Amino acid sequence: MGVLKKFEQRLEGLVNGTFAKVFKSEVQPVEIAGALQRECDNNATIWNRDRTVVPNDFIVELSSHDYERLSPYSSQLGTELSGMVREYADAQRYSFMGPLQVNLEQADDLDTGLYRVRSRTLAAEEQPPQAAPPQAHPGYGRPPTAPAPGAPWQQQSAAPYGAPPPPSTPPAMPPAPPTAGGNVRPFPGAGHTSAATRRWIEINGVRHQITGNACVLGRSTEADVRVDDPGVSRKHAEIRPGTPAMVLDLGSTNGIVVDGQHTQRATLRDGSRIVLGSTTIIYRQVEG
Repeated sequence: MGVLKKFEQRLEGLVNGTFAKVFKSEVQPVEIAGALQRECDNNATIWNRDRTVVPNDFIVELSSHDYERLSPYSSQLGTELSGMVREYADAQRYSFMGPLQVNLEQADDLDTGLYRVRSRTLAAEEQPPQAAPPQAHPGYGRPPTAPAPGAPWQQQSAAPYGAPPPPSTPPAMPPAPPTAGGNVRPFPGAGHTSAATRRWIEINGVRHQITGNACVLGRSTEADVRVDDPGVSRKHAEIRPGTPAMVLDLGSTNGIVVDGQHTQRATLRDGSRIVLGSTTIIYRQVEG
């Protein structure tokens, strides 16, 4: 049974049905629970092949109307949501740097039925006291005080759930130099690659050389390397050779697994195993 389904069933019998009455508002606890799961996925930071760290301190911002209705139950609801996040993290093999907590906060700029989630990663010694007032939450949207060396921080500014997302503006990047043929397409902003390093992938014993700045894997004929697997999306993932080489999920349906861990992006080393659908892809690189 999924984590969200178990969370929903636990709520049904809580406080003799009190929650069932109050949650007839437009903001549903299961929606918040799903948003917290997405917040973990979107801000997962790969520290090493055995540890992926996700935020452990969450603020759920609600409209004045929804906050007034839910705040009397904020303690119990926060406990239930924290338990759901922990179960989801265990299932995804995520880890936390400190104690896990979820708090509600009023946001006057939100209309009824809209909400947003802010998160940050705090070590145990940085955790604010539970009794702190709602407005005393500095640092959301910023990286932890002492991140692991080289660990990318991917926090994004929070936007209201239930509202159309604002158009994204990609950062300006210098154009990549043209490449000569091969089975890959240029990718602006890809990491520096050494001409002395040879890179390729092996699929079902067949070797596919990587000679450009990016290599798209998918079921589409437009992909640089076509993977004939019904569990693979048309453009499923992308390998970016560089220092280090990376693999990124391109918004696929079934996601990617790298060296046994579900992830959205991961660093590759010689021998890394990438699983798309039911197909295993082995990444190889050899210094010339």
